[in-house]
Amino acid sequence: MGTLLSGHIAVVTGAASGIGRAIARGYADEGARVVAADVNAQGAAQTAAMIDEAGGNARAMTLDVTDRANCAAVAAEVARDIGPISILVNNAGIVRRNPISAPDADADWDAIIAVNTNGPYNVTRAFLEPLKATKGRIVNIGSIQSHIHTMNAAAYTVSKHGVLGFTRAMAAELGPDGIRVNAIGPGLIRTPLNAQNRANTDMEARFMLTTPLGRPGEVEDIAGPAIFLASDLSAYVTGVLIAVDGGFLTR
Repeated sequence: MGTLLSGHIAVVTGAASGIGRAIARGYADEGARVVAADVNAQGAAQTAAMIDEAGGNARAMTLDVTDRANCAAVAAEVARDIGPISILVNNAGIVRRNPISAPDADADWDAIIAVNTNGPYNVTRAFLEPLKATKGRIVNIGSIQSHIHTMNAAAYTVSKHGVLGFTRAMAAELGPDGIRVNAIGPGLIRTPLNAQNRANTDMEARFMLTTPLGRPGEVEDIAGPAIFLASDLSAYVTGVLIAVDGGFLTR
């Protein structure tokens, strides 16, 4: 067990699987008390159990990032039962790939913006006071699509551009309160969220053609940068998005 995050309380949204689970486990390994929050209560509980079994300290909570009242209620519960958080990871996200001409494009747009863009706003607002009190740090999960566009992903691209804009705006606004706000932009990471698309298309092969490191990322590849941004190692870093993409954006 490391000590980079000893004394910290971290809330990780979307912690039921994939990148969120890897970040939650990485934070616990570095000494943080972790709240694994997800709309998927069973998955969040599994993440917390994994952390506890490994000798860490975690609690699972059910959180719908699109529901502002639920976000406020969870924030109040964390403050009452665990303590003031000093790390917030806005990781919860969804992806749907359809052209704008698709019959269900409106539903896709509304759902993606609600989770990927409104979600970080809702959760940040809910936890703002304890983050101010602890001079905390916020890590938002963007994407390489915070910078570029891929086919049939207008809503997702807009949502992740929004995460980058939100990160920069909050870094400027909350810096005087001692809060650092940064983001991570994953490239192609093997997660349950994209497993079906990777299995049924040539997406992985196409990405590797322009990825200098020549391999897809694993969820653990995101945990390291997330630990760095949450720790004092990045004490003078705010308002940036770190691309974790195997060099994809160098193309």
